[in-house]
Amino acid sequence: MEQTNTIHTGEYGLAGKTALITGASSGIGKAAALRLAKLGVKVCLVDIRKEYAEDVQEIIMRKGGEAIVAEADISDPEQVKEAYAKLQETWGRLDIVLANAGINGKIAPIEDLEPEEWDATLQTNLKGTFLTVKYAVPLLKENGGSIVITSSINGTRIFKNFGFTAYSSSKAGQAAFAKMAALELARYKIRVNVICPGSIDTNIEDSTERTPELEAIRIPVEYPETSMPLADRPGTADQVADLLVFLGSDLSSHVTGTEVYIDGAESLL
Repeated sequence: MEQTNTIHTGEYGLAGKTALITGASSGIGKAAALRLAKLGVKVCLVDIRKEYAEDVQEIIMRKGGEAIVAEADISDPEQVKEAYAKLQETWGRLDIVLANAGINGKIAPIEDLEPEEWDATLQTNLKGTFLTVKYAVPLLKENGGSIVITSSINGTRIFKNFGFTAYSSSKAGQAAFAKMAALELARYKIRVNVICPGSIDTNIEDSTERTPELEAIRIPVEYPETSMPLADRPGTADQVADLLVFLGSDLSSHVTGTEVYIDGAESLL
């Protein structure tokens, strides 16, 4: 009988594969790491907060999985390279990359947003995605694989979150980057896809700063009672992790350069 507290390796053909996940200590990154590890994937947990990633590592290893931790600021090329070097030294191969780490950054009207605040958001979200993919390519070229980028409905399908100019620009940039990368890397059997979550129950709001000037630019919009028609509540990180399993496995072997929206139809309102 299947036991719920152990790793299961027979599903989806993922057993024995290796993944690198950025922003792996919380939210979508943590849920993805736990889900993949449960399916027998060896996981490199990359996070700017080493101690939090080690908590996730402990959960995985306690359940019989394999995980290592690489502390890195994804906007720093040397730190990202070191993370991949640690993975290669430990397991010698790479199959799946989840470029997930990101920030909301400063939420403010354009005229109140300082250049350095714009730069901080783009450095983490867009440059960090570029670096995560760039240094994965040499490893993925050996056997092919799957790259999944966590973007958002903001900047790709909706534009009603006023003050999110830097964030939305970074998310739109991720989607465009993924499509360019999908074409460039197809010859190596490397697939590149984008997850666009809507409202997901995570802790990213804890590090988000909003300015009082936002009210001056807000356009009043009347919405139905719920903004999530499918479920009447925000989605969960586990639901996003299930989508990653599909995109990371051979179940999606002919899917690349695609944006997948996971928002309960929120962005269609």
